[in-house]
Amino acid sequence: MAKKVVATLKTGSGKNFTKCIKMVKSEKTGAYMFKEGVILTDQIKDFFEKK
Repeated sequence: MAKKVVATLKTGSGKNFTKCIKMVKSEKTGAYMFKEGVILTDQIKDFFEKK
């Protein structure tokens, strides 16, 4: 099943997307959390600039 998803993302409009993972520190506990998302390649800079 994973092979089909990867093959689909490599063709057509799937090339325009990137999976990004950002580490964010929680204000309540002080622990680090990971925020991830599949976003358009053009919006990567905006994703990492936001808190």
